[in-house]
Amino acid sequence: MFTDEDIKPVENLYGLERGPNYIEVVCGCTSKKYGDSVGKLRISSTGQFSITCQCLSPSCNEVGVLQERGKLTPEEFEKHSKEGGPRKWKSNIWVTMDEDGQKVPLWKTGLMKFYRHASNEGQLGSTIRRRWNIHRDELLRCFKCKKERRFRLRTKEECRAFHNASRNRRWKCADHPYDKIKCGDEEERETRKSCRSCPRASACQGCTSCVCLGCLNCRYSDCNCRTCVDFMHNAKP
Repeated sequence: MFTDEDIKPVENLYGLERGPNYIEVVCGCTSKKYGDSVGKLRISSTGQFSITCQCLSPSCNEVGVLQERGKLTPEEFEKHSKEGGPRKWKSNIWVTMDEDGQKVPLWKTGLMKFYRHASNEGQLGSTIRRRWNIHRDELLRCFKCKKERRFRLRTKEECRAFHNASRNRRWKCADHPYDKIKCGDEEERETRKSCRSCPRASACQGCTSCVCLGCLNCRYSDCNCRTCVDFMHNAKP
């Protein structure tokens, strides 16, 4: 599944092994407090990234359930290593070069070209969320009474409910998924509408802390709308 031409740019990585439908390479993540956590990164022919931890630390008991499942996702491995900086696994997880043992971040190697976003989407459980993506409340206008109704986007289910409603051009108050609302009910005050649950400021007009431009909680591999399709094809890990 991986041709010689595919492997050539990364053949000098330490511990590289080649299987019938995967390649493996020794990887690691460094914590300033705890040092290096070492693992083995497996890249399947479908573009899925998974890591077997080999750090031999007693703290591995903390991820026993994940290990029993077979593999850690890169995000889980990064968290397990107790890397204290920003959660950017493609920068924090490294591999080494054979010739000099230099640690090189994943994004600087040729390995990231094998990554497929849709193949890794299924690995992330409902409790493993990208903490840098925070969804603010959204307002949707009823096509009958023209009043705006609030959608809370705290969970993946709530995000999906808003996504489906926003695609319905004839959405009405009675279709609200978790609040019983009628068109005769009063609309929220303008001052209340300005509060959209931004963790930075209650009356935020939109910032990087509360506006999400796309993540695995609000984009879906089983949705055929242009927004979701483009995200699954083009999103970076």
